[in-house]
Amino acid sequence: MMRNISSILLTFVFLTAFSGCGSVPEMAEVGRPAPDFSLVDRQGKTWTLSELKGQVVFINFWATWCPPCREEMPSMQHLYTMLPGEKFKMLAILNKDDPRLADSFASKFGLSMPILDDQSNQVGQQYGLTGVPETFIVDKRGIIREKFIGPASWDAPGYVQMLTKYIQQ
Repeated sequence: MMRNISSILLTFVFLTAFSGCGSVPEMAEVGRPAPDFSLVDRQGKTWTLSELKGQVVFINFWATWCPPCREEMPSMQHLYTMLPGEKFKMLAILNKDDPRLADSFASKFGLSMPILDDQSNQVGQQYGLTGVPETFIVDKRGIIREKFIGPASWDAPGYVQMLTKYIQQ
């Protein structure tokens, strides 16, 4: 009995002492700084989230095989063209999907927002994705202000007002 208690205490002390050693990345959480990342878009440009401070950033994780993702893309494109590019960035992160399919999809539907490649799901893991689509709104200071699971009509007045509020802050 005493040996079991000693083993449990030793395990507790070990886990407490070594938790937080940086081996587990912090997950994305509303109200906290957005995990930084660098990804390359389909034109070869590298996008680094921390370099976009001072702008509101709309981060959408999607895939071409996902019907709700495909459904919301036209409203994302419309929103992308509605808001001022110098104050607002939209990053459509292709999650675990073939970039050639995304190129074809973007071409077919006239998408002009940057489509970033996350085939390895590294950024998806940082953001704790539960599926696609998922969208994060990051404010000018790099803090996650909103998280949406599932598709949306992003050009609807309520979403435009929300984003305009963050842009004006």
